[in-house]
Amino acid sequence: MRSARLIAAGSATRILLTPVVMWLVLNEEGNTGELVAAALFGVAAATDWVDGRLARRWGVTSKIGSFLDTTADKLLVSGVLIALLAADRASTWIVAMIIGRELVVMGLRGVVASEGEIMAPSMLGKLKTSIQFLAIALAILRPGDPIGGLYIDEWVMLAAAAITVASAVDYLMRALPGVAREDRTT
Repeated sequence: MRSARLIAAGSATRILLTPVVMWLVLNEEGNTGELVAAALFGVAAATDWVDGRLARRWGVTSKIGSFLDTTADKLLVSGVLIALLAADRASTWIVAMIIGRELVVMGLRGVVASEGEIMAPSMLGKLKTSIQFLAIALAILRPGDPIGGLYIDEWVMLAAAAITVASAVDYLMRALPGVAREDRTT
């Protein structure tokens, strides 16, 4: 019971830090504000890794825990990307693509869950999350000068967009056979 609460605290931390990081991105200009925003974002992102690792190690998994974990990730990524978009640190089409993918996959997970099953995260999905977290942290900081016309965060954001699309295709390919099978039997 205590271990489940500790794991849930990681999701709660991501949810609570999302508006704080968004506010810092939108309102705190200069190195100090960017450093604080990036540090808090890093703490929030690290809780995803820590609570996932603890849940697997302790064998503490539940439908509500899985829902809270993925929802917290999506809120963190989407919220901070929207703030970065408003601060002119992210591309509109990349933000739309990433948030769109999150909505599609959340919907797929809902359909799969309605059948009493859980759609386990794939390795590609985990890689997508890690690259998105890195791209967002870099976009908050915007280190260095442009390379080949883009800042390093923009290059990493392009990689995140590509992995996001690949991950969406992976989830669709895994979910659609079960969804299509059900449609034929009803």
